[in-house]
Amino acid sequence: MLLLDTCALLWLASDQKKLSLTAKNEIIKNAQELFVSAISAFEIAVKSRSGKLRLPLLPLDWFSEALDFHGIREIPVTSSIAVFSVQLPLLHNDPCDRIIIATAQLKSMKIVTSDKLISDYNQASVIW
Repeated sequence: MLLLDTCALLWLASDQKKLSLTAKNEIIKNAQELFVSAISAFEIAVKSRSGKLRLPLLPLDWFSEALDFHGIREIPVTSSIAVFSVQLPLLHNDPCDRIIIATAQLKSMKIVTSDKLISDYNQASVIW
């Protein structure tokens, strides 16, 4: 089971050249077991609103279509994920990434990410 971080989702959906060869191969190999945290929808909407990300659709529509097209399932941010994210060591200050790390750890998933700070977490299994 693979958990795509927000950048991996964006790149899978719109610019696959930015994915590493290892990431692409693992995504293909695990095509039936791809997941994304609901926090990625939040992060995409924030980046779109601030002008840092241009999307051809409204953020919710883009997110829904990207998940449907690639067969990706969404994992909600539960109270246990939220609390666990705060208990992680303070190696990464981005709360969205901490939610992704907590989700992966609680669900025993590998994270597809180019974010080197995420791989600093001993319990995080990162693919890139």
